[in-house]
Amino acid sequence: MIEQIAAQPAWFWLCIGGLLLIAELLGTGGYLLWTGTAAIVVALITWIFPNVGWELQGTLFAALTLLSAIAWRSWLRHRPRKASDKILNQKNHQLIGLRTRLITNTENGFGRVKLADGSWRVHCDRELPANTEVEVIAVDGITLKVRPISRQM
Repeated sequence: MIEQIAAQPAWFWLCIGGLLLIAELLGTGGYLLWTGTAAIVVALITWIFPNVGWELQGTLFAALTLLSAIAWRSWLRHRPRKASDKILNQKNHQLIGLRTRLITNTENGFGRVKLADGSWRVHCDRELPANTEVEVIAVDGITLKVRPISRQM
């Protein structure tokens, strides 16, 4: 078996890279992605240059794994964050800025709107009739703060 691996190192690295990438699909969170990619790059190098020794192949694999992981970490650190990243797990905060119509008249400033597949309690500073177009401007617990949208002609 060792003789077969030594005779075809490109296939060995390709299989290792494929297995690492498959293992990454099982949910390791990115840890095996760069190791698998490095193994596939080493497979390509050994396929193009078949006389590369095992020592150099192992060194290339280790170096490429480290370089790719460091490059990925650097890219993640310097990429701009979207505003939606901060509210990812707060679905109600993602409603800010949406426009909809009241489905009930407001009483004492409170009414209801339909958003997506649910009905939401809303609060407005003034009384509004049903079917008034409003915009969500804030979230207070399970109550959406809205303001009427004035139509300018």
